[in-house]
Amino acid sequence: MTAIRAFAPSRRAVLTATAAAGGGLLLRAVFGPPPARAVMMGSAAVLTAYIRIDADGSITILSKNPEIGQGIKTMLPMVIAEELDADWKDVRVEQAPVDSTRFGRQFAGGSWATPLNYVPMRRVGAAARQMLVAAAAQTWQVTPDTCRTEAGVVHHDASGRSLGYGALAATASRMPVPDLAAVPLKDPRNFRIIGQRIPGVDNVRIVAGEKLFGIDVTVPGMLYAVFVKCPVFGGRVARANVDAVKMLPGVRDAFIVRARDANPGGQPEGVADGVAIVATTWWAASRAREKLDVVWDEGATAEQGSEDFAAKASRLGRGAPAGFLRRDGDAETALKGAARVVEAAYSYPFLPHMTMEPQNCTAQVGDGKAVLWAPTQYPEPGARLVAATLGIDVHDVTVHMTRAGGGFGRRLRNDVMAEAAWIARQAGAPVKLLWDRSDDMRHDFYRPAGFHFLKAGLDPSGRLVAFRDHFVTFGRGGKPADTAIMDPNEFPAGLVPHLDYGQSVMDLGVPTGPLRAPRSNALGFVFQSFIDELAHQSGQDPVAFRLALLGEPRVLPHSSLWRNELRDFDTGRMASVLRRVADNADWSQRRALPPRTGKGVAFYFSHFGYFAEVVQATVTPAGAVGVDHVWVVADVGSQIINPSGAENQVQGAVLDGLGAALGQAITIDRGRVVQANFDSVRPLRMNQAPPVDVEFLRTDRPPTGLGEPALPPALPALCNAIFAATGRRIRSLPIDIGALKA
Repeated sequence: MTAIRAFAPSRRAVLTATAAAGGGLLLRAVFGPPPARAVMMGSAAVLTAYIRIDADGSITILSKNPEIGQGIKTMLPMVIAEELDADWKDVRVEQAPVDSTRFGRQFAGGSWATPLNYVPMRRVGAAARQMLVAAAAQTWQVTPDTCRTEAGVVHHDASGRSLGYGALAATASRMPVPDLAAVPLKDPRNFRIIGQRIPGVDNVRIVAGEKLFGIDVTVPGMLYAVFVKCPVFGGRVARANVDAVKMLPGVRDAFIVRARDANPGGQPEGVADGVAIVATTWWAASRAREKLDVVWDEGATAEQGSEDFAAKASRLGRGAPAGFLRRDGDAETALKGAARVVEAAYSYPFLPHMTMEPQNCTAQVGDGKAVLWAPTQYPEPGARLVAATLGIDVHDVTVHMTRAGGGFGRRLRNDVMAEAAWIARQAGAPVKLLWDRSDDMRHDFYRPAGFHFLKAGLDPSGRLVAFRDHFVTFGRGGKPADTAIMDPNEFPAGLVPHLDYGQSVMDLGVPTGPLRAPRSNALGFVFQSFIDELAHQSGQDPVAFRLALLGEPRVLPHSSLWRNELRDFDTGRMASVLRRVADNADWSQRRALPPRTGKGVAFYFSHFGYFAEVVQATVTPAGAVGVDHVWVVADVGSQIINPSGAENQVQGAVLDGLGAALGQAITIDRGRVVQANFDSVRPLRMNQAPPVDVEFLRTDRPPTGLGEPALPPALPALCNAIFAATGRRIRSLPIDIGALKA
């Protein structure tokens, strides 16, 4: 089966229309639960959308999901406007309010926005268009099938009459509501909006510096807060000089906050132990923080550190796994009989999210109610967390969703909302809680580190016949931590006759969570780098070796461990993007490159997307790595809704991956994060950013998301390019330039 089929709306979808103030049309679509056989995220989804058509012809479309820089605030309205047959210049886009009863689940994550919303939002627009046509037909006393629409106007060609949507809106609001499951949709060949390069609807406002982001929020009577937590995860306040801090200029209050892990979902994202300082300005609060003296009870995590993790992983990796994720054939016997055996140990570090906008939330609490303004990726769980933290009903929590200056999975966690609400209630005034960069770096939910001990066997012809991975990961009580997991169907599973995936778990007190392309952002580096090693050991071209491994086109199960959704892996689709990127990158001529310049290739399947990438890199005699060019070919289905936004997402994901490989790691020492700012965990600088060429292959599959799947191949493609340039393998990240000196 293919999971994406489940995203079509059910027949329980209903549409309601009412006359809007001023004579316009207000259209609401409500989608009921999908059939029991559907594979969806979590519980059954309820999706809603609003279209407002005013008498003057202006059209307002609400965008239901958070905008975190992925372009969703532009893309979803484009889909509705296309089937509505609107003129885009007449469309105004507004952020929808947070309301699960009207909009269903509103979130940004997992590259789900397109697969979950593409068909439902098309049907919303098509239903509205059908009602407008019916209104025109009634007005002219003709049949609807003799009318057509174009750019916000209904035409009756036989009589030469036409009416704009604004003139028809009031009448349309009284038309019978179509069955959403039955409304006809446009032939994609007739699209006028979908497929066009449309700038982000907020671009001008962002350039003008208008207040769109959470960090921009101000409310009457607002105070500012900083919240100081133990540098060791899980530590508690023993004592603090809060009375002295209260006397400092601008400070209104300072108090100890006790931990409240009130998250109903069980994830540790409630309020941590710490000290809050509330002041008339953030500067005053921040200066007062410098005078704060806290004695901490650091707790058990103070005994943990990166060096100890690496040493323990090495010991575990040499032994038998604690358990197995997958066992095919007899890997042990096959390895003993292999013509050539290749072994390697790979590792990758903890990573922070490094959003440009630090964590922040503005909260107003009183009379048993809470109102919050937050740049959150997942507002509804945030509201539940705040309600549980304050001991109030979730219906008494209102969340205003602001634009977010980056998310990458960090803002799926709503700890800052719980903290802001608690501090605001204690302070008795509206409070903006704003983390500084060191808070953001040292109190994250990190991409977990991991260790892989790999062994593979090749037959005399160079064919891969045996494959083993002992994955040493992190967790508690033998259970892996959040996103510290590996799919039992991880490539090349299903393509090698004898394969073992073993796993051992080390205890961890450091919080972890999803980072852009969770799991895949690390596993892609490991498996595609090791596959490259095998290609070279077999004496084969790395592209040819991968194509031989993919074999004839067929579909393999690829069950993601997140949300238990099924995502089938089509080897033919992957082979197609791999061949194409090799052509685009002039792969066959790679040996003609200058000394210490090389090309590397990698592919990866994640979030329904098939991506193959080639990186060209040059390594100086001093070991410095420069990325010269990146070529990307992707298959994400039949339609690219907004090519401008799509290319943006792919290029951004590739650059994120390159940045992680070149200079990013979080190290733990005595239970605390060592790094504090961008000087020690380096985002990719502008002068390091290469050209990234992007091509999309159109296939007869439903369109899927683009926020994440371009990232995983970028890291191994770079590391494989470095090997081609220097003959030295990168098996641990970030890249150590000292090991690359001539």
